[in-house]
Amino acid sequence: MKSLAPTWRAAIRAQSPARRLVLSFMAMIAFGALLLMLPASSKSGSLPFVDALFTATSAGCVTGLSVLDVAETLTLFGQGVLLALIQLGGLGIMTISTLLILGARGRVGFAGNLIIQDSFTHSGKKSPADILRAVIRVTVVIELLGAFLLFCRFYPVSPTLPRALWLSVFHSISAFCNAGFALYPDSLTRFRGDVLVNGTISFLIIAGGLGFLVISELQGKVRPGTWRWERLSLHTRLVVTASAFLLLAGTLMTLLLEWRNTLASLPMHEKFLAAFFQSVTLRTAGFNTLDFGAMANGTLFLALIFMFIGASPGSCGGGVKTTTAATLFLMGRSRLKGAAHVSAFSRTIPAKSVEKATHLMMMSFAVVILGTLVLLSSEMGSLAHTQSRGRFLELLFESVSAFGTVGLSMGVTPTLSTLGRFCVTLLMFVGRLGPMAIAVALSRDIAPPHRWAEEDIMIG
Repeated sequence: MKSLAPTWRAAIRAQSPARRLVLSFMAMIAFGALLLMLPASSKSGSLPFVDALFTATSAGCVTGLSVLDVAETLTLFGQGVLLALIQLGGLGIMTISTLLILGARGRVGFAGNLIIQDSFTHSGKKSPADILRAVIRVTVVIELLGAFLLFCRFYPVSPTLPRALWLSVFHSISAFCNAGFALYPDSLTRFRGDVLVNGTISFLIIAGGLGFLVISELQGKVRPGTWRWERLSLHTRLVVTASAFLLLAGTLMTLLLEWRNTLASLPMHEKFLAAFFQSVTLRTAGFNTLDFGAMANGTLFLALIFMFIGASPGSCGGGVKTTTAATLFLMGRSRLKGAAHVSAFSRTIPAKSVEKATHLMMMSFAVVILGTLVLLSSEMGSLAHTQSRGRFLELLFESVSAFGTVGLSMGVTPTLSTLGRFCVTLLMFVGRLGPMAIAVALSRDIAPPHRWAEEDIMIG
């Protein structure tokens, strides 16, 4: 009998690297959905296909949106499947693609190298095998550290030692992978005033959202006595600066807008702790210690911006990424100053990077707008605005949260219709892979036969 292995390898080789990326991720989600549909995964029988697909996509895309109560609905086996999907998704699509290419061809081609390095490193100094080893090493070390710290808090309040260990490992992986799944029905609200839990989860989220390259570079260059800001690469300096600014701005704005609202009844130290935690979790994490459905409109508008920006390139998080937002901000600043080039920290950002950031931002806006329109149609139909006040913001919040793979919700996720759930599922998938990767995977690599003559137009 003829072996199927050569046929499988030939089929994979026939696909472009971007298509391999999409297909491998789709296969992971499909397999996860099938496992979640097994009676062994649910306490009340088999999950419906739509719910299983939604949950598998949310876990694989490290989003955290859920149409069911994970702790009450899924068995230990089902929670294990969920955690495996979170870990695979958190390691990154490029890591999965690397493993697939290595298994199919035994080596990585030039095109594969470009895609992998674009996700995990801004230079060509590291091989895909080195990148893969570094990703796994950093992930294991940080998640084990997080699990140990969480265990110190969960063990005294858990009924058994195995339960405490499971809670610690699950929440550590979920936090580092920026997934936001929790085994408590109120997320982490019950630990709102706990410094150890909030600090550990925040550390894991920030580490998972910085990107593997940034963590590796900081680890190698930031040492006592030898540290110099100028020694860091432009990419790392942009990521660190943008992340620090967003964290500080988010904390201060949450304090200002929610001081007399959701923070009103909290002690002083809990106000600052809760505000900081919400600022951290908006960076594609999905955990919450405050009720987002009860927040002021100004806070929710701020949350939309933060969720859309998301984490940093090559990280576990989604969104358009901090470097994209920073590059467009720097481009606007340079144009106002009349500068010919975009620069930061005494370095010039290449024009191709600025163009890529612009394209990514425009495509992301288009995806969110289209997704919101579908949700408005599927959930409200032709209902008049006067009869659906507040619903528009809830669905826009859901759309941006899904695209940014954040996982925060104003409470509408379980009430979504079948079409609405499919729409959010697709938004999570596109948001995790990135609009650019989807566009490349679905397009043909054909160069235009000619270039049309230029003609100027009036702008503004």
